[in-house]
Amino acid sequence: MRAGVSSTKPLYLGPRIKRLRRELGLTQAAMAEELDISASYIALLERNQRPLTADLLLRLARAYKLDMADLAAEERDDYARRLADVLRDPIFAEIDLPPLEVADVATSFPGITEAMLRLHGAYVREQQALAGLRADGGTTRGVDPVAEARRFVADRRNYFPTIDSRAEELAGEIDKAGSMREWLRQQGLRVRLLPSDVMMGSIRRYDRHNEQLLLDDTLGPTQRAWQMAMHASYTALRSEISALLRGESFASPTAATLVRRALAAYGAAALVMPYDKFARAVDARAYDIEALAGQFGTSFEQVAHRLTTLGRPGQERVPFFFIRVDEAGNVSKRLDGAGFPFAAHGGGCPLWSLHSVFRRPDDVVTQWLELPDGQRFFSIARTVSAGGGAHGRPRTIRAIALACAAEHAGKLVYAKGQDPAPTPIGVTCRLCNRAQCAARAEPPLGREILPDDYRRTAEPFTFAES
Repeated sequence: MRAGVSSTKPLYLGPRIKRLRRELGLTQAAMAEELDISASYIALLERNQRPLTADLLLRLARAYKLDMADLAAEERDDYARRLADVLRDPIFAEIDLPPLEVADVATSFPGITEAMLRLHGAYVREQQALAGLRADGGTTRGVDPVAEARRFVADRRNYFPTIDSRAEELAGEIDKAGSMREWLRQQGLRVRLLPSDVMMGSIRRYDRHNEQLLLDDTLGPTQRAWQMAMHASYTALRSEISALLRGESFASPTAATLVRRALAAYGAAALVMPYDKFARAVDARAYDIEALAGQFGTSFEQVAHRLTTLGRPGQERVPFFFIRVDEAGNVSKRLDGAGFPFAAHGGGCPLWSLHSVFRRPDDVVTQWLELPDGQRFFSIARTVSAGGGAHGRPRTIRAIALACAAEHAGKLVYAKGQDPAPTPIGVTCRLCNRAQCAARAEPPLGREILPDDYRRTAEPFTFAES
């Protein structure tokens, strides 16, 4: 057993075992079978009602190829320390909370302890966000993990040369193997397709015990290829991803997780669409996204996303802004390589076709845009879908758009023969001073609204000139 952990001191690792089981996508019965113990014993271990024996610790490490030192880390003491830290919050000041009782709760009721830690964490983040809003007029910089992850990518212009370089090498190996699946087999990993009920809600799961990559059998060929690429990215590009994260300080573990996920997706795209090969195809096909998707066996959205990453010095292509929204206008992804202004808070401009393509599913809709300051852009928008694949499985429809500066539009097949007359749009109503706009939802900041007792215009608001 690891040095510093007494062989006679009971070892309770309930939450850690439960987390491991869930990460592996196993039921208690499945884990019990692999460890040659009963499912009820697994349940007792997870509730910290039985200590982990040295023999079982060894079985866990061997079965799931884990570092025994990590498994043996004393999580009970860590839980007790974290719970004690939470209970020092001034909100609990008048409650008598003896250290021994705190330790007993952490040891005997790990589920309640975890719930308490999550609830307090959410409370603290909300308080920090509210404080940020009061302090700087709406900015929550450093608090919102999604915004923090987006800043990490944006600060690097969504270009990560070390990932691209290594991915190109691996893509060469994959080409020689004939397919991603065969290359994974050569690495000692078997890919299996399993029914959804066996996958228990996962569409991809790595079985470390049996060296298998398990995929939901309802996934289409493009989705299967992408999930295999994601696994390859998380494993074969692990050192490149870790190097980019090393030394970074994130405000929360969630932000770090989102950045790692973004880098893994970048790596998967670089494996499936290696930089040099993809850039040459982009030129040959004049940025025809559907044609590129067919050539590389990817989706429309994956190609659109990859187009934002072509920033290699000397081999740059058209810089794009990318955005993905749902029908309610919620932004789930945003990447800016074109200097396109988009409101960080509040809705976008309803005159932009991004918000109307839901009425034309799967159609590519193009549009010339002009902002109030005179900047012009060319936009490509289309709906994309995720999920589905079987009866009763929900399917999500979103809209994505790529926008580039008007001077680059001539390189795109979509702009050929298009009338360059632009649609006047704004970043958001609160920042747009266009007076003649019937689609306006709110008056602009800092402008006085004129009374309409005796005169009503077609526009929702008429505001003073000064």
